[in-house]
Amino acid sequence: MTNETDMTSLTAVDKNRVIEMAWEDRTSFDAIKLQFGLNEQQVIELMRKEMTVSSFKMWRKRVHGRVTKHLKLQETKLVRFKSSLQRQITLNKISKRK
Repeated sequence: MTNETDMTSLTAVDKNRVIEMAWEDRTSFDAIKLQFGLNEQQVIELMRKEMTVSSFKMWRKRVHGRVTKHLKLQETKLVRFKSSLQRQITLNKISKRK
């Protein structure tokens, strides 16, 4: 038995979240697989099914060969997801936890 999910078992909320994650530049296909059990091919099939043809083509063009979508292609593993300048940019007053 595989660890992969059947796309028909996903709720509408799950499908929307997968689509949102697939559009995000820094969210890898591996992260989608860990959370939803969908491999890259299944994500592509879901995107093809749920999106308009033009949106799907735009997404494929954007994702094709993008290093951040494939953990194996990344030279270093991403450990943070926000800029080190974020506090200065947003004037965030939250102090760092110790």
